[in-house]
Order: sequence, then structure tokens, then C-alpha cells
Amino acid sequence: MEYNKIKDASKIISSSPYLVKNPTAYKNKWSSLFGNNNPINLELGMGRGDFIINMAKAYPKFNFIGLEISDSQMVMATQRLVNQNLPNLKLINADAKDLDSIFGKEINTIYLTFSEPWPKKIDERKRFTHESYLKLYDKIFKKHKHIILKTDNKGLFAYSLETLSQYWYVFNRVSLDLHHNEIPIPNIMTDFEKKYYEEGRPIYYLDASFND
Repeated sequence: MEYNKIKDASKIISSSPYLVKNPTAYKNKWSSLFGNNNPINLELGMGRGDFIINMAKAYPKFNFIGLEISDSQMVMATQRLVNQNLPNLKLINADAKDLDSIFGKEINTIYLTFSEPWPKKIDERKRFTHESYLKLYDKIFKKHKHIILKTDNKGLFAYSLETLSQYWYVFNRVSLDLHHNEIPIPNIMTDFEKKYYEEGRPIYYLDASFND
């Protein structure tokens, strides 16, 4: 997906107290950065940050990190955080491919919310549920592995069900229409999700985990 480039985006986000400018320095030390031993949850491709910011507000006893490769996308998140006080939230401007240089076995849950679906076969390895990424997550999860995914893309959802099951994940919850699920699932919507909901699009959801 193409996004508008924002002039001086890197400079803008660098001025935010929420941005961790040298994330590799905190590998195996993220709990000390947060100042507690609360569980650490990570969103990959946080975009404009609405999901991870609202999660941090809703669950103050958990720590949250939003990672985004696009500094222009992250600008919106830093602007939303002006005058906010969320000590349980940090932001990282980095490539998800570098996760193992940023984290040790410190992450409890990974959120994949409306990730780029990369529908072409040639781009398959870029999908966040490709086996190469699942192997990467093994390096940063604590013993219990836990992935929550939301998407409006049926193809990516079907692909993720397949790759996760082949990797021995167990599905705790699966929904083909999150907002009309027979048993309500706790949910904080992203900006995209709110738009899709108004348009009547089904939102696909999965909660998968396993223990080593």
C-alpha cells in the first residue's frame, strides 16, 4: 500500500517522547525501560497508531509497543500522543525483519492488524504470517506464543490459517465476521476497521497460540 510522504517525518517523530530512538540497545532490557515486569505486547505495522494507543489506554497493566517501518505513517501516531500520558506505550520506527536484533524472548502477544496482504505470489515472503516471520517470532516470544490477527482481506486470512496451523499453532478463537460474531469478542477498532465496519465489510479474526 502506498502512503503519502510527509516532509521531515523522521524529524517530527524523533521529537516524540514515545519514540525509542535506539531500540537495539534495549534488547533483553525492555522491562527496565518500562520500569516494571508487566507483559509486553507488540503490534507490527501499527500504521497511524490508533489500535496500539487505545490498547495502552484500555489496559494500563500491560505494556505495548507499536512498530512501523514508515516514518510518515508514524507521524499521525506521535501527533495523537501529544499531551497524552501513557507510560505503558513505546513506538519503534524499524523494519519487522529486524525484530530479533531489537528483542530477546520478551514478547507475550503479537498483533497483526490489517497488515499489508501482499496478494502476489512473488511477494509471499513479505506476509507477516509467512513461515519465515513465524520463525522470527520464535526468537522474541516468551515460552507461550500468541498471535492475534485482524484483516478485511479474505485471501490473507485463509493463508494465515494455513501457515499458522502448519506451524502447529492452535486456534483459540476464529471469526469470519468479527462484528457480528455469535459470541462477542473484545475488540478495539482501528481507523480502517471503523471505515470497513460502516461499509459493511466482514472483518476476519483469529487468536492463535501454542507452548514450546
